[in-house]
Amino acid sequence: MRGDFDSSGYGFFTTWNDHRIQWKTDDFKAEFDNVINALRSDEYGLLKNRPAMSECVRKYPDSAYQGNYCTEFFFRANTEKHAYLIRCNPNKGDYNFYCYCYVSEWLDRHMQNAEKSFRFIDSRYNEKFRIPDGGKIVSTNSQGEKNERTCRVIDEYHTEVGNNLFHICEFAELMEKNGSSYEPKQNEPTSVKAPKKKDYER
Repeated sequence: MRGDFDSSGYGFFTTWNDHRIQWKTDDFKAEFDNVINALRSDEYGLLKNRPAMSECVRKYPDSAYQGNYCTEFFFRANTEKHAYLIRCNPNKGDYNFYCYCYVSEWLDRHMQNAEKSFRFIDSRYNEKFRIPDGGKIVSTNSQGEKNERTCRVIDEYHTEVGNNLFHICEFAELMEKNGSSYEPKQNEPTSVKAPKKKDYER
């Protein structure tokens, strides 16, 4: 679900996208309504209105994350079976919140897998290199054009490369078929300024 507080800051307009319609049961819909209503209440205030959201996120500076063009804030609300991840942007003129719903057990398992490094192989299953979850690879096609993509760990044998999901061998075979090579993006060295020398002579 995504929504905004209107230009006034006090509206509440939302849109919903079904990704797994089979899990949208009556029990889930009732629970979801309870969670959103609780977050809109005076007790929590996170989704009450834009001023209330701004006041709420200021109390939790550790939840801040630098997004593409502004600082956003992330929270998690747990129920017995589900985890609700709430992404907040208290700025006027954009969507102010997104709520992503997950089965807690599956989300926690995925997060545990994501802590591990992921291996890239060739089509004969020889390991080429490993990168951490959220790391980047640089692929070079047969014309020498380079493309940088972020990778996300799904499980031991699957990864999300850019916006596409691959089995590790499927990705290797595709790269070889296209005459492309790939390697991990090296971390850019942090520039260190030389300390200024103080002139002690008078």
